[in-house]
Amino acid sequence: MPAALTQDPVTLAQALIRVPSVTPDTGPALDLLQRVLEGAGFACSRLPFSAPGTPDVDNLYARIGTEAPHFCFAGHLDVVPVGERAAWSVDPFGGEIVNGVLYGRGANDMKSAVAAFAVAAIRVLREGPVKGSISLLITGDEEGPSINGTQKMLKALAERGERLSHCLVGEPTSVARLGDMIKIGRRGSFTGRLCVTGAQGHVAYPQRADNPIPKLIAILSRLLERKLDEGTAHFQPSNLEITSIDVGNPATNVIPASARAVFNIRHNDRHSAASLKAWIEEECQKVIAERGGAFSLKTEAGGEVFLTPPGAFTQLIADCTRALTGIAPELSTSGGTSDARFIKDYCPVAELGLPGGTMHKVDEQARVSDILMLCDIYTLILRRYFGGGV
Repeated sequence: MPAALTQDPVTLAQALIRVPSVTPDTGPALDLLQRVLEGAGFACSRLPFSAPGTPDVDNLYARIGTEAPHFCFAGHLDVVPVGERAAWSVDPFGGEIVNGVLYGRGANDMKSAVAAFAVAAIRVLREGPVKGSISLLITGDEEGPSINGTQKMLKALAERGERLSHCLVGEPTSVARLGDMIKIGRRGSFTGRLCVTGAQGHVAYPQRADNPIPKLIAILSRLLERKLDEGTAHFQPSNLEITSIDVGNPATNVIPASARAVFNIRHNDRHSAASLKAWIEEECQKVIAERGGAFSLKTEAGGEVFLTPPGAFTQLIADCTRALTGIAPELSTSGGTSDARFIKDYCPVAELGLPGGTMHKVDEQARVSDILMLCDIYTLILRRYFGGGV
């Protein structure tokens, strides 16, 4: 094993980028990381999972130590597809450095962060044994359905007696500068699929048909008219966005038999999936009672809202970040969902990573200086954590 892979997070990030791992095909990338960690003394195990109708996914768990406290780094090595390869100025799997910037799919989200916390853990362990345990929870299913990854890993680990004390996820959380934002929670995600049914007929004889489109519009209008909330102490206001309206009708002289809409709500801790579903069903029932017809509603909770309250753990991360960057990070709950939504059921969790401006984009990139600094921050967090910082 080349020494640079265990000593330099940029070299390790380059090596990981050069192993294409478009979700869910992460096996070789996990193999590489496993060799690095086993060489440093970690006990590694693979946790593959499958489920009907979903891709098979391989995952990696690495731990050193058996005692508490148990500090876990969590992340993923699967990446999104490159898109139009000709639009890239570099090989998306080349791991090239140009003018101090590392390019490649996963450079930002999130192979560089995985490399940074792997090297940080190895650094700290070389300074001497820690009074506790360090682990890495690495999935190949974060960019996919998120069914056969982190949530099943956590359940399997709990069943075999593994207990996490705290977890830090390396998702890109920073905005303008490295360290300007730490995520201590996430809003919930709720999706609704609404279908309103009527009766098909000729537009010249509307009395012989029952047009579902006005009813669908009426329901959506009622949903949009309500201001869900003003936000809460740690969360921005909830918002409902209509993402699709469809009747599947190519004819101009036919009233369709059904009309469908899809909408998503990102909600704060004033709401839950259950309360939102009850409200939407009530609005649907009111419109149908007034206008006739029928409706069906299917809902899906992509993740419930959660918050790791500010305290010793979040303060440790913020203090270490400020000590090395000079920035007092904002403790935020903004943005979309992440695998932290699964981890929060097992231990306090926070997220700290690179500025995320290029994740999922053409010419995805990360500044070399940011990768090195992120590794230093993770290193300091571990030192203070096991030095009695939490």
